[in-house]
Amino acid sequence: MDNQAEVREFLMSRRAKVTPELAGLPAGTNRRVPGLRRSEVAVLAGVSVEYYTKLERGAIAGASSSVLEALCRALLLTDTERAHLFDLARAADGIPTSGRARRPASPTRPPREGLQRTLDAITHAVAFVRNETQDLVATNRLGRAFYSPVIGDGGRVPNLARFQFLDPASRDFYPDWELFAEMCVGIMRSEVGRDPQHRGLQDLVGELSTQSETFRRLWAAHDVRTHGAGTKRFHHPEVGELVLAYEELAITADPGLAMFVYTAEPGSASAERLQLLASLAAGDPGPVAAEVREDTR
Repeated sequence: MDNQAEVREFLMSRRAKVTPELAGLPAGTNRRVPGLRRSEVAVLAGVSVEYYTKLERGAIAGASSSVLEALCRALLLTDTERAHLFDLARAADGIPTSGRARRPASPTRPPREGLQRTLDAITHAVAFVRNETQDLVATNRLGRAFYSPVIGDGGRVPNLARFQFLDPASRDFYPDWELFAEMCVGIMRSEVGRDPQHRGLQDLVGELSTQSETFRRLWAAHDVRTHGAGTKRFHHPEVGELVLAYEELAITADPGLAMFVYTAEPGSASAERLQLLASLAAGDPGPVAAEVREDTR
């Protein structure tokens, strides 16, 4: 990735989102830009117009933390956007965010035995591990059943981003498809900011950009996000609609990997359907199968 282009387009896109009213400035007349002018950002950040123009052109190397913080305040950046800007600045300075050497693309390796045992110990929730390129690298048994539309018949390593943008089945699996697409791209944008030279990410972005117009549009928006926690809605081909809460857990022993756990609210229809899916995965549909299947038709 071209770091200067990333910085330029990110700052321009954030500037376009901030209206004078949001920034506490008079709107005036004859405005030719949708958001703030460069001069207005410079005033709000307490820097010269010339210096801000230099930064927006991508020359962010050497910018101090105080200047970056001032830009974050002037552009009303969220915590995630602030982290992304600092990541881009570190990359421009040649400093990987993790403090470790940047990694080239490499084949997806099997998970550590201890990590797989941890996943297998989670029996009443969907649990899986993905890497920074959205590969689904490990799951528990319920996770394999849950992500069966993504995993398919084997062969290529299952990839959540490829499934999202290149597989028509994703529009059935994700009822809120546009929301999932925005989330997927925002997370990938954050990963690229942390390591712009990551070969695997570069290859994936290039592949999706050439094959998906929606991906190209969302990628050009330069929106960033983290996963964290929240609620998602799915439609599983075996059990129907599932509304699940998710938690993201960092795996400190394996930088770049993250564990996700999806759970259903106790006593809810989603909990019953998740229980059915667990039974089906174990080869024992159980007495609730007929009733729950009838509800999902």
